[in-house]
Amino acid sequence: MEEEVKIEKLDKFDQELLEKLVDVYMRGYEDMPEYGGEGRRYARRYLRWCWDKARDGFFIAKIGDEIVGFIVCDRDWFSKYEGRVVGAIHEFVVDKRYQGRSIGKKLMEKCLCYLSKYNDRIELWVGEKNKKAIKFYEKYGFRVVGQSGIWVRMVKDVQTGKSEKENKRQAIPC
Repeated sequence: MEEEVKIEKLDKFDQELLEKLVDVYMRGYEDMPEYGGEGRRYARRYLRWCWDKARDGFFIAKIGDEIVGFIVCDRDWFSKYEGRVVGAIHEFVVDKRYQGRSIGKKLMEKCLCYLSKYNDRIELWVGEKNKKAIKFYEKYGFRVVGQSGIWVRMVKDVQTGKSEKENKRQAIPC
């Protein structure tokens, strides 16, 4: 029997936890080093930046005590492409050993629930060769709106200020 996946808001960020997150990050990008293969040193710096920028929207997926994925959801991101503040997904990764178990789905649903309370648009960037991720995002209503180098920009429009009943009709799981 598979253990239950729990999605939790990250409540602390210390060196031990950082190393666990870096491990997940590195395994998650194992097959696509062009998008996440900058090395552990870069990953540490980047994940510290994510924590500093969006600690209220830093969610982890756990099976038992093991972190198996995470998503960083920023409700206060100034998009130079939009010319305004939007929601942003800065990082989203599931440990390669746990992919295909709906962990990404649970993380994305938590993130969309969180960001839809604050933002009417959400943006993210994904590697152009990461076709599996692009399809995944499209299932959640993201659409491709541009590209810069090897990165594809995707956005999703969200109706905010709606009642819980109306949000359920929009398939924003909260």
